[in-house]
Amino acid sequence: MQFSGGIGSFSAALHVADTYGTDDLVLLIADTRVEDPDLWRFATQAAAHIGVPLTVVADGRTPFEVFADQRFLGNSRLAPCSIHLKQRPCRRWLRENTDPADTVLYVGIDWSERHRTGAIEVGWRPWPVAFPMCDPPLMSKEDMLAECRALGIAPPRLYGLGFSHNNCGGVCVRGGQRHWLTLLRVLPDRFAQAERQEQQLRDQLGDVAILRERRGGVSRPLTLRELRRRHEEGARS
Repeated sequence: MQFSGGIGSFSAALHVADTYGTDDLVLLIADTRVEDPDLWRFATQAAAHIGVPLTVVADGRTPFEVFADQRFLGNSRLAPCSIHLKQRPCRRWLRENTDPADTVLYVGIDWSERHRTGAIEVGWRPWPVAFPMCDPPLMSKEDMLAECRALGIAPPRLYGLGFSHNNCGGVCVRGGQRHWLTLLRVLPDRFAQAERQEQQLRDQLGDVAILRERRGGVSRPLTLRELRRRHEEGARS
């Protein structure tokens, strides 16, 4: 089980455990070193409820350390942090501990993201992949959160703060402007750190940014500093 610490992967793990038991179930989770502390609280409680310990793998770097090493600032279109901090450590563990002939990877994306399944299947070859939350009965994220609470487990706090995912402490380069404005509003210290780290990479790499905007038919980088400045000006007006 590819266990991300999000509500979808927990619901998928519950389904797999109920359907097949836990004797051969592994909850494989990658540590990016920037996760919200509450992710680990949730993941630990979830694993205890399922009855399977977490199997934690790690590259050892943070996302911005990967960006610096790759000399590329991640964004919504291409995020090398996911490749280096999640996919490669998990794939290394799978190579060393499993046989694709008798292993199935379960991924917790739900029916609203069904369009992603093809790329995920290709990316994890030769291991076969299954998506329990894409099959009936279809559950919304709210259904999954309610199920979690009914089991006596508090959902990850990032959902309650307005984030759609529980990854990287809310500092996710795949997020758009709305995501980053939520981070600025509810976790301003994390936004400020990301703004500083983005500027450090701009000093090295030139006019790059996590975000982009389109004006007059032209797409251009939109820095976190500029996004914050506009937000502050709008709040004052």
